[in-house]
Amino acid sequence: MRAAAILAVLFGLAACGPMTLAQAERQCFERARLAKQPRGEVTVGASSDGRTSAGLELNVSSDFLLGKDPSAVYESCVMQKAGQPPSRPLYLRPDWR
Repeated sequence: MRAAAILAVLFGLAACGPMTLAQAERQCFERARLAKQPRGEVTVGASSDGRTSAGLELNVSSDFLLGKDPSAVYESCVMQKAGQPPSRPLYLRPDWR
């Protein structure tokens, strides 16, 4: 019983460790995108019986509101999550616009 408890604690602590660099870069890329500008979606619809609908979703990050550089946000996020710097700077990623 005691061994099972020790194993459970060890597995729990292992989950708190750094993630892989690729995982960190994926998650932090999204955070950097939100630091660059808010993202949102507007929906408008109408049905055949005349009813209309509308919706708005807006994602604004505190990094954007504070005016943080997306590249700095990306680098510090990756360092925090993976324990190492990104494999390439944010502005050199082919998917960065």
